[in-house]
Amino acid sequence: MTSYLETARRVIRTEAQALELLAEGLGPEFQQAVDLILAATGRVIVSGMGKSGHIARKIAATLASTGTPAQFVHPAEASHGDLGMVTKTDVALVLSNSGETPELADLIAHTRRFQIPLIGVASRPESTLLRQSDVRLVLPAAPEACGSGIVPTTSTTMTLALGDALAIALMEHRRFTPEHFRTFHPGGKLGARLAKVADLMHRDMPLVDATTPMTEALLEISRKSYGVTGVLDGNGALVGIITDGDLRRHMQGLLDHNAAEVMTSHPQVIAPEALAEAALAEMQSRKITCLFAVEDGKPAGILHIHDCLRAGLV
Repeated sequence: MTSYLETARRVIRTEAQALELLAEGLGPEFQQAVDLILAATGRVIVSGMGKSGHIARKIAATLASTGTPAQFVHPAEASHGDLGMVTKTDVALVLSNSGETPELADLIAHTRRFQIPLIGVASRPESTLLRQSDVRLVLPAAPEACGSGIVPTTSTTMTLALGDALAIALMEHRRFTPEHFRTFHPGGKLGARLAKVADLMHRDMPLVDATTPMTEALLEISRKSYGVTGVLDGNGALVGIITDGDLRRHMQGLLDHNAAEVMTSHPQVIAPEALAEAALAEMQSRKITCLFAVEDGKPAGILHIHDCLRAGLV
């Protein structure tokens, strides 16, 4: 078991050292690559073969999800018609550790024929890919983590990190916000964490006027099934809330009161534009199950803790 751990640590340290070399070796070419992508009115076409192709798919996905339109094009399929996906408005980002991958030839030739900007990523400065590229991103000389130099490990890790660096640099330039991120990630845990209260709240709310007799207020609580009702003043502003706790505190002669006499004034509320995660934290800290979403003093919706659970916030 110890030998396996030693192997794992050796691999990780080898790749970590290569990433340090990559970071230290970045120069003006990286800025040129960013500028080239920003200047394109089309998409970033990311391509690579074999293991580089898997990395290219991930880079394209990261770019697309962070505000830079991107698409992976398989180089072999490109030679059989998919070159039509690569247009003059695009910029190509082509990956190849050796820079001599034969399947890339047609794609490279296509970019040269139609003057499509080409960013090449490879480890050999004099390779065909980098000699043909408008911007050359050279991976530093670093040993593959396998020890024999035949398994793409360190090289693919560096390429992936370089793609992430491009994506984040572009994202920061575009001032890409969590709200933008959620637009491209409506599902899953990330989407749930970035959901707004307005996305989950119910607009059919339990509401009564301050002068409503408690007999009617109880019916409203039962009809809407939230265990609470909001209380409004004459202008429609939320001035209170009636909860189970309020009912218990006024048990004696409850039906002789009106809503204003039983309610808790100045209830905790939240804005519809707030993150649902913040609403959930508020409910958990106060040990309550509902929050009214209020806009300009008036209720816009109600959020139940179960809505947050269903959305996957917990």
